[in-house]
Amino acid sequence: MNEHVHAATDLTKNQTLVMGALTNSDGPLSAYTILDQLRDHGFRAPLQVYRALDKLVEFGLVHRLESLNAFVACRHPGCDGHQTIAFMICESCGQVNEISDGILTKRLKALADEASFALKKTTIELRGLCRSCQAA
Repeated sequence: MNEHVHAATDLTKNQTLVMGALTNSDGPLSAYTILDQLRDHGFRAPLQVYRALDKLVEFGLVHRLESLNAFVACRHPGCDGHQTIAFMICESCGQVNEISDGILTKRLKALADEASFALKKTTIELRGLCRSCQAA
């Protein structure tokens, strides 16, 4: 059974609420923003949010954007099997697009192999301006 599908059906109440907040968001959310949104649902401490986020990341349902210290719902179901995940982040409007590229993945793996490095996962964040913001 695909772990991605299995995890989605076995989420705890807190994980489901955090996942819902991220899924309904137009952009990335910090743990504290999620906490503020979920206070009416019984969330009182950042640790509750971080525990849920850690599991959602582990399940491949959520990605952490390191440069923003924020989280986004996965837009490509099953991508937890991909070795490379890349994001294009607009520095003006905050829009995040998740992308995957097989050629990039192969090249990064080859670079790691040449260095005798056991690559497990790669997350790439491209920062710039989306098409809409360039036109504005």
